[in-house]
Formats: sequence, C-alpha cells, structure tokens
Amino acid sequence: MKRQKQLRAIHRDLGYFYLGLIISFAFSGILMNHRESWHPEKYTVESKAIEVTLPPEEQITEKFVEQFVKGLGIEDKFKRHGIKKGELRIAFENTDVEIDLKTGKGEIVTFKKTPFISQTMKLHKNTSNWWIYYSDIFGLSLIIIAVTGALMISVGKHTFKRRGWKLALAGILFPLLFLFLLA
Repeated sequence: MKRQKQLRAIHRDLGYFYLGLIISFAFSGILMNHRESWHPEKYTVESKAIEVTLPPEEQITEKFVEQFVKGLGIEDKFKRHGIKKGELRIAFENTDVEIDLKTGKGEIVTFKKTPFISQTMKLHKNTSNWWIYYSDIFGLSLIIIAVTGALMISVGKHTFKRRGWKLALAGILFPLLFLFLLA
C-alpha cells in the first residue's frame, strides 16, 4: 500500500509539473505534423506574383540565389534555398519565394508569425543546450509518468499484469508497424 501511494505521488506531481509542457508539445506536435501542407506558424500578409527567367537547375547555386534575390527587392534575412518538385524555393525570415523552374512564374509571399502558435512550435525546433537538457529531463519524466501510471493499480481485473500489458504491447506495436510497413 505504501508503494502504491509513492507511485501515485510521483505520477501526480510529475503530471502536474509538466502539464503545461505536455499540452504545449502535443499542440505544437499536431501543427508540426501538417507543416508541409499548411504553414501554421505564419500567416500571409502580402502575396505578389512574379515572372522571371532562371538558368538551368544545375546553375542555381547559393551564390546565384544571393544575387538573384537582390533583384527582387527583398530586404529580409536569407535562410536557405532549395529545389523541390520542379520549384525553386527561397526562404527568408519573413518571406518565402517559390518559382516554377520551367515557366519562371512564381510568387513572393510575405508573412508574419502567428502569435502563440509560432512560439509553441519553436519548442520543437529549439536546439540550444539548456533546452535539449530540459527536454531530455522531460522525456525521462514522461517515461516515469507512464511506468508509475501502469503500476499504480495493483488490485482487480484492470491491473497491468492482467490487462494493461496487452494494451501497452498494442500501443508499442502500432507505431512500430507504421514505422516499418507504412512509412
């Protein structure tokens, strides 16, 4: 009985302590799952159609892009460029440029960060040392929350030994199946 009370206390206190972070990670994780089709952390302020002449794909280097964007009049911090699905994509801090390589038609989209959503998604992308260590501690705490939750109930037909292990096994198998068979 004393062990059960200790498990409950650990489970409860870690759950309370990490409640905000769990909700924030879950929320931003859902948004991150859809970032390719919808850019949840930014909203469009202005969109401008352009038509330009581009060299062959193999000549589109970072040096070329740096010179090219000067002619577009974009005064924003350059982040990266790439070619994906026949489009030249150039990313800035608050501007995206997408141009079809064949036609030269594209658009310049200027956006602002979406309040709150942008900040929560930053949690998933942050790579500073202190955040990595804090996230590691959070991950270990989630493991402790899961284990203490599974071991709390020790009497009855809904214990881990009688029923919980089957559900836990199914919960482990589902992502593994998805990872190896569907991904």
